[in-house]
Amino acid sequence: MDHREQLHGLVSDVERGIGLLLPPATERSRRLHEAMRYSMTAGGKRLRPVLVLSAARLLSGAKAADPLPAAVAIECVHTYSLVHDDLPCMDNDDLRRGRPTAHKAFDEATALLAGDALLTFAFEILSGSYAGDPPLAASLVAELAGAAGSRRLVGGQMEDLLAEKTRSAGPAELEFIHLNKTAAMIEASLAMGGRCAGAPSALVETLRRAGRELGLTFQIVDDILDATSDTATLGKTAGKDARAGKATYVSVHGLDDARRIARERSASAVSLLRSLPGDTGFLVWLAEGLVNRTH
Repeated sequence: MDHREQLHGLVSDVERGIGLLLPPATERSRRLHEAMRYSMTAGGKRLRPVLVLSAARLLSGAKAADPLPAAVAIECVHTYSLVHDDLPCMDNDDLRRGRPTAHKAFDEATALLAGDALLTFAFEILSGSYAGDPPLAASLVAELAGAAGSRRLVGGQMEDLLAEKTRSAGPAELEFIHLNKTAAMIEASLAMGGRCAGAPSALVETLRRAGRELGLTFQIVDDILDATSDTATLGKTAGKDARAGKATYVSVHGLDDARRIARERSASAVSLLRSLPGDTGFLVWLAEGLVNRTH
């Protein structure tokens, strides 16, 4: 199986897990569950859940647990963050993953509640799916809660909004924003995969460090694509960062330096991944692909 086929298989597993674990769209409250599924089934790269699954499979030991619920849980949190990020009070975007954002397809209140529900449902998945292994359940809940909370994802989003208002963010502020707004969840994805595999703490920490570098690579390339690509290719509104006056790697460092930093971060991630035991070819291929992606 080549790496593209492997990726397709992992994405298919994620889609299957979403279909199985999310409440049915027909369950009361029907409109809420329809909105949750609308946002969760919109496709996308599924990078974070794929990282959970691939890290778990790479390091799987005798006490390994099924990583699929953890993969779906982290995608629930990621999708909630996108639903809220698109709201008029935040980035005010009409397009996500090539189709109308949740508040356009439904309404603002429904989108807000769907995001709330996805966030809380992630922890229901973790606590229920790993109830037979309380230490693992607790470690996964702590990992995801830490990544998603006020010190990481939400805090990074807050600092991003503040930087947009002041338009004075420098390199240090920019790195803080994206280490937390973007990289935290990618760190958690790899670390949760390692935890599901039963990997020792040293390997989980290597995964976390690789995730930090991958997360920054992903965000830098996102900033580059927003400045250089088009809406049809991206599946979301292109050029909106510059129009909003956002602090990005392009606005702070310039396009050429942003590309250089992305290559350096990618190389660092690849080096860390190659240090892991087992066949790291797929994870390395995935990491190298992030710096060259077009959407």
